[in-house]
Amino acid sequence: MREAVDFLTSLAQAVSTMTLYDEGHPSRERAVDLAWGHLQRLQEEVPTPHFTFLDDEILLGAQPLRALRRWDWGRRLSRVGVQRLEFSGPVSRPDLEFFLEDTLERFVGTGSSSAAARTSRPTAIRYGSVGIRDESGEVLDDVEELTTATLGYDLQEEVRTVEWIHEELREGRPLHLLEAETLVRSLTVAMHGDQEFLIPLLKIKEYDQYTTTHAMNVSVLTMALAEYIGLGPEEVRTFGVSGLLHDLGKVTVPAEILNKPGKLTLEEREVMNGHTVEGARLILSSEEHLDLAAVVAYEHHMKIDGTGYPSFRFHRRCHQASDLVHVCDVYDALRTHRPYRDAWPQEKVLGYMVAGIGTEFDPDLARAFVRMMKTWEHRVAELDRPDRPVMGPGAPTPGGEVTGSLREGDPPEAEGGEGD
Repeated sequence: MREAVDFLTSLAQAVSTMTLYDEGHPSRERAVDLAWGHLQRLQEEVPTPHFTFLDDEILLGAQPLRALRRWDWGRRLSRVGVQRLEFSGPVSRPDLEFFLEDTLERFVGTGSSSAAARTSRPTAIRYGSVGIRDESGEVLDDVEELTTATLGYDLQEEVRTVEWIHEELREGRPLHLLEAETLVRSLTVAMHGDQEFLIPLLKIKEYDQYTTTHAMNVSVLTMALAEYIGLGPEEVRTFGVSGLLHDLGKVTVPAEILNKPGKLTLEEREVMNGHTVEGARLILSSEEHLDLAAVVAYEHHMKIDGTGYPSFRFHRRCHQASDLVHVCDVYDALRTHRPYRDAWPQEKVLGYMVAGIGTEFDPDLARAFVRMMKTWEHRVAELDRPDRPVMGPGAPTPGGEVTGSLREGDPPEAEGGEGD
């Protein structure tokens, strides 16, 4: 949108000008006037605009501003704690100037001086880091400096988007690439929302939510691991889209098979295993630019030793993205309560993954994943708290016991649906 681009450009010009001239100087006043005028014109089209600043992407709501791709000021704003900027209504010129002054203070290292003023000053401008709110509204992993500016971010809109994508596919409509890419960008914001890395994993509240929450969790874990091993931002997001869509084929699997509490019959197992082929078919028939996601959907149950499914007459290596998603897929599956078994505790899942190095899992990726999760062990323990009902990858039963029936085709240790 042209007005959004013009406003952000004028905002950056105003902050730059304010570094050169004192308050009251005509050049400074003209720069603020220009930014305010562009904001008013923007709000004629979008009354309550909100922006998200990533390292190399700018979003207006859920829409990427492609004209500002790799805009240097987006990186600058994000790095000084302005990751989200919202206008909840008409903005006065003094309020916009106050925001510009506070932004300037952040760039020169004196941003905390105006924190008290922000607390007492009513304004339609809200800005700051992205936090994570639970159902009670409590902000998790908040940044103390931005007490009044931290924005709630509960991932519920993203959950609804995944549900909508799945429903569209069930109804025979095509996959929407823009929604998938925008959702992954949103998850990227949540991952970096507290000025250090976090993994905002979701718990399921009902078993029929598993496919939705599992898709988002695998996407987040995939991006976390991709970033951990040193991949660049574009690769990280491309792998994240592949993780998000890896189980799309399950929209063709009847719910009574997906959520069956007991062992699957041979026929049911064949239907379940067919979700890899169906997922690749759905992706390729809908969006030609998602060829990697189609490969991952097809390969993510193949093991490093050539077993798994689909099977080949001659063994071949899978794509790195498939091996990476496989690691994250198994982790989240075992850490989540399912109808046929309870969730595994963190230590047992990581032990299983270590035991599978070189047979089920790529050695380098599995070792990196285990190191990554142990680095954030305190966060996993926090997410496992039984009084934390929304965020987290699933808590074990009291005493860490794992119960449930064995499913055919699952690893014997899992007593349930590894990667299902």
